[in-house]
Amino acid sequence: MATNRHEELGLTNDDVLQIYETMLMARKIDERMWLLNRAGKVPFVISCQGQEAAQVGAAYALDKEKDWTAPYYRDMGVVLHFGMTPKDLMLSAFAKAEDPNSGGRQMPGHFGQRKNRILTGSSPVTTQLPHAVGVALAAKIKGEDFITFTTLGEGSSNQGDFHEGMNFAGVHKLPTVVMVENNKYAISVPVEKQLACEHVADRAAGYGMPGTTVDGTDPLEVYKVVKEAADRARRGDGPSLVEAVCYRLTAHSSDDDHRLYRDAEELETERKLDPIPKFANYLKEAGVLTDELNSEIEERIMKQVNEATDYAEAAPYAEPEYALRHVYAEQGGKN
Repeated sequence: MATNRHEELGLTNDDVLQIYETMLMARKIDERMWLLNRAGKVPFVISCQGQEAAQVGAAYALDKEKDWTAPYYRDMGVVLHFGMTPKDLMLSAFAKAEDPNSGGRQMPGHFGQRKNRILTGSSPVTTQLPHAVGVALAAKIKGEDFITFTTLGEGSSNQGDFHEGMNFAGVHKLPTVVMVENNKYAISVPVEKQLACEHVADRAAGYGMPGTTVDGTDPLEVYKVVKEAADRARRGDGPSLVEAVCYRLTAHSSDDDHRLYRDAEELETERKLDPIPKFANYLKEAGVLTDELNSEIEERIMKQVNEATDYAEAAPYAEPEYALRHVYAEQGGKN
């Protein structure tokens, strides 16, 4: 019998089950958020569906006890692996005072949690890339043993922040890994109208770093490539660009109608490449996952999602005065 692919990568059965469970947790939280949005209970959803394999496979290749990540707004799989909880994410969706990202100030998907080394994001796309590069520069200056990992969509790779961050990282050989989650659409603009080159990874040569395009629906392939890039960064050999090709299985956001620019046939084709049943099938063929175990995992996840939903919905909103915190100096007494 041939060695299972995950064993060839040095991953145990427990490792791949954890990858699968985190992918499934991201999907179930995301699905619940859509239901809550349609019920008028949460204002906005920006989805990770179809990109969980790229996110969790990459995150698993990092050291979550010391590396820093600067995720983009779809990266529920990354932040779950780094230590955010379903409750944290639901508090964010409901914009409650306990939301660890911003205390209910930011839109959902603007992740940030210092204790888990998740750098806070902002609404303009790609601003997280220079931030990740800056933290990598700090690692190099201080001689500290950590790397940074940042993600973005392929549409974001056309922004000036991408060029500036990549160029700076390449010139200074900084310990960072940049992963583009190429889901084929920048909101409604298809990839062929975004790139003059075939792959985003082709751009890496201009910044003096290796670029690799990988199947983003396969967490093991993404793990392998990101692990190689992370090891390279730790050795002091500089940054890498990884392009994980995946599919966005939902509209851009809950405010978008993708039927205006994607036909039903295209969506049906992409749904056949859904990474979650695909990875579940691999695990079953490898003798790691049974139908019984899969049911246990789903039941455990749904219990956590239900508890997180109930908790977040009942949690208090921030006081209106909280909007003034961290913006201007708070002064005592009357003006």
